[in-house]
Amino acid sequence: MKLPRRTFLHLAASAAALSAISRIARAQAYPAKPVNIIVPFGPGTGTDTLTRIIAQPLGIAFKQTILIENKPGANGAIAAAQVARSAPDGYSLLMSTNSPHSAAPTLNKSIAYDPVKDFVPVTRIGSYTFVILVNPSVPVKSVSELIAYAHANPGKLSYASGNTSGIVAGETLKRKTGIDILHVPYKAVPPALNDVLGGRVSMVISDLTPGLPHVRAGTLRPIAVTRLRRSALLPDVPSLHEAGVTNFDMDSWAGLFAPARTPPDIVGRLNAELRRIIDSWEVKTRLGDVGFEAFSSTPEELGEFVKVQLVKWTQMIKDAAIEPE
Repeated sequence: MKLPRRTFLHLAASAAALSAISRIARAQAYPAKPVNIIVPFGPGTGTDTLTRIIAQPLGIAFKQTILIENKPGANGAIAAAQVARSAPDGYSLLMSTNSPHSAAPTLNKSIAYDPVKDFVPVTRIGSYTFVILVNPSVPVKSVSELIAYAHANPGKLSYASGNTSGIVAGETLKRKTGIDILHVPYKAVPPALNDVLGGRVSMVISDLTPGLPHVRAGTLRPIAVTRLRRSALLPDVPSLHEAGVTNFDMDSWAGLFAPARTPPDIVGRLNAELRRIIDSWEVKTRLGDVGFEAFSSTPEELGEFVKVQLVKWTQMIKDAAIEPE
């Protein structure tokens, strides 16, 4: 039996209204249980620190426990793959960075996820500042002195890395300047810092969150940051570009992601709460105090940013002639 047009439109409108009510009710009910945020690096790392700072007010806003699960390994690919396979219900989230989303697709021989198709962006968290920190026993106080000393003493200096930013920055610096320095990789930045402090490695390319206390204590000497311009967190330290390594620009970032097909209303709820938290004076100040520049975004802005960064990091890795492992 064919329904009258007016009846059909009425039923369609009713169905749409019910669907909208259902979405609103689901968003209001979320979260009904603890939310798990997977961190692709170990305890004490910069990403772990900023996640814990943000998780505290998020738990208060949601009236739920926010669990932090550290899942290091494979340049963040292990954590990313776990979240990509998780149920798209908003209870498993990835605190990602340029490591699993921008670098691992090229640095790793294979990954078990697609950095664009397998995730829904929630919000940008902000940017890391990476800095070259030198053991005070190394006789260099500037980038020009570092380059000159490395040229005069090929193979004598070494640099430590604890993540993809350190790897790519170090190898790019070597390619751009022609210096011969040994790369000593670590699974995380804190043990890399310890060996530079102990004089077993000459320098480290570290994010400021674990590195800033050593700068403030004077136990490690900062000579340059890896971004195009100086950081407001270290205003007296020049950028590599400013110091003569032209166009050296490496933006290391953090953002929160959910598995693909997570309902838009849940993503919207997460985005609204997180933007309020990240952009608050209190949290922005706390993150700044530990060396992280915090700012939020819409999901769409983060999604476009991820695509651009994937292309950029792929090219940087190829230009630095880093072989996938």
